[in-house]
Amino acid sequence: MSRITALQIQKHNPHRLSVFLDGEYAFSVERIVAAWLSVGDEVDHPKIEALLHKDEHERAFLRALQLINVRPRSTREVSERLERAGYGEGTIQEVLDRLKNSGLINNANFAHTWVENRCTFHPRSKRILVLELHQKGISDSEIQSAVNNLDEVSLALQLARKYASRCKDLPFDKFRQKMYGYLSRRGFEYEIVAETIQKIWQSLQVEAEVYP
Repeated sequence: MSRITALQIQKHNPHRLSVFLDGEYAFSVERIVAAWLSVGDEVDHPKIEALLHKDEHERAFLRALQLINVRPRSTREVSERLERAGYGEGTIQEVLDRLKNSGLINNANFAHTWVENRCTFHPRSKRILVLELHQKGISDSEIQSAVNNLDEVSLALQLARKYASRCKDLPFDKFRQKMYGYLSRRGFEYEIVAETIQKIWQSLQVEAEVYP
């Protein structure tokens, strides 16, 4: 049995507390973990191990919060980042459960947000979006729910309109070649690409007649 002889806030990390046992530095923990510790308390080895485990959990949880504050994350993304940071499987699962129970991560919501952001800023075909979400650990049912109402024709037109300004002065064969490559690389199937190219080209010809 050891006795806590000092609790000191660390100079370079005020969120952590150094714990001294029997006059010597023993370990450090997050201040929230040490909230119930007092100088004079007696601690045995099991209690110290419990404190260190709770501290690891808290540090992993704070790291996860930092990640999801940058942008929404899937469960797999958080898990992989924590694993790379060196946290154990048990700690990671505890943190994921805590995040899920708090509503801070939700794969279904993540999938919808991912698709909405993609469609707004970087449109892709349904096939590409499904692949991206699979890579992020989203289930088939959650993916289908997120992409079910996608209008790929509208997405392809949205992309093509933005890209058309780069090649509108080219002859049709060159225009078609560049536009086909651009849309195909974003996962759109031949039929949609061909239809989109015709619509955009016709639109450009009308504009050229109205604004010669």
